[in-house]
Amino acid sequence: MAVPKRRVSHTRAAKRRTHYKITLKKPVKDSDGSWKMPHSVNPNTGEYKS
Repeated sequence: MAVPKRRVSHTRAAKRRTHYKITLKKPVKDSDGSWKMPHSVNPNTGEYKS
């Protein structure tokens, strides 16, 4: 079984975690021309399309 020989430093762990970023969802233009958040129901038409 693989076990680390030495403790991983805070800096080294932080360098590895730099790629774990959260991206915010952007609004998309729907078929009727209104803006809505992706994967949600359009309040004007009641249509659900990603």
